[in-house]
Amino acid sequence: MRQAWLERPIVVVALVIGLAAPAGAQGAGQGAAQGAGQGASQTEQDEYTRYELLAPDTASFKIDYEVTATTAGATSYWNPIRKGSVASDEAVYDVMTGAPLKFEQISGTQAKAHGLGDADLQSDYIEVHLARPVPPDGGQARIRIVKTYSSTENSAD
Repeated sequence: MRQAWLERPIVVVALVIGLAAPAGAQGAGQGAAQGAGQGASQTEQDEYTRYELLAPDTASFKIDYEVTATTAGATSYWNPIRKGSVASDEAVYDVMTGAPLKFEQISGTQAKAHGLGDADLQSDYIEVHLARPVPPDGGQARIRIVKTYSSTENSAD
């Protein structure tokens, strides 16, 4: 007999506040570069991730990820796609205005060519085009990335 609570989606929330990645460091595994200078590292802070487990037979989960890009002059932000997963249903928003942002899924080679100096050439990325360059002297660009991950491997579990 199936329990009613098993049929409801399970939501797991993780919250990290006020952590800034120093220049040259990779922030919490979510991206690292900026569009203003070839190969320069991106700084970011105030990351928030919400995970929503989808129906078990889908082998999928939804991510709602917010991050503040803080590298002065940055015009792009790169968000890695988990290895072994397929990203779908992607959407990216400028949190200040709520407007959708232009983005595309690119290879690690393309990310490196576009300015992500330490791009993993074996990974794919979501390249987000920021609504405006990150202002100097402590400026920020807050973005929200929504996507669904599905496993590329069939699981017997």
